[in-house]
Amino acid sequence: MTDNIEVLISSAAIKKRVEEIGRQISDDYFGKQITLICVLKGGVIFMVDLARNIEVPVELDFLEVSSYDNATESSGIIKINKDLKNPITGKDVLLVEDIIDSGRTLSMLVRHLQSQEPASLKVCTLLDKPDRRTVPDVEPEYVGFVIPDEFVVGYGLDYAQKYRNLSYIGVLKFQETPDEK
Repeated sequence: MTDNIEVLISSAAIKKRVEEIGRQISDDYFGKQITLICVLKGGVIFMVDLARNIEVPVELDFLEVSSYDNATESSGIIKINKDLKNPITGKDVLLVEDIIDSGRTLSMLVRHLQSQEPASLKVCTLLDKPDRRTVPDVEPEYVGFVIPDEFVVGYGLDYAQKYRNLSYIGVLKFQETPDEK
């Protein structure tokens, strides 16, 4: 199942970095409660592990958006499939993403959440691909790892709904078909 995946970030490295981010968030939000908003489905594993490492009270909520379908490139069309269950007006909000590349989805989500007037809104992402950024105003406050422009899977990230359950982040190597040689 994983012969075509090259490990980019090990399980141990992910665990260590998530613990570090959790401590930083705990320090930054000392004395406050924060609402973690996960972008489904890819961000759920990261958010759960992150929440376990945050020492201030947290609420959890979820958004689901689509822009990839079963492709390796975003379609550019971003759609909210599931919106928040609870209001965030006046709350300290941390949007938790699995990966930021072009920044289009994140930019749209930040505007969507800001329109609901939270007390504060910051972004935390496990992976950042700044070389792919086409939206310049998108900069997360908390970043797990900066990665090269490769298609990655594992630890919540998928290709056609596969590989989310891997405990590490890997680069998916696509097999060449005879027509591509």
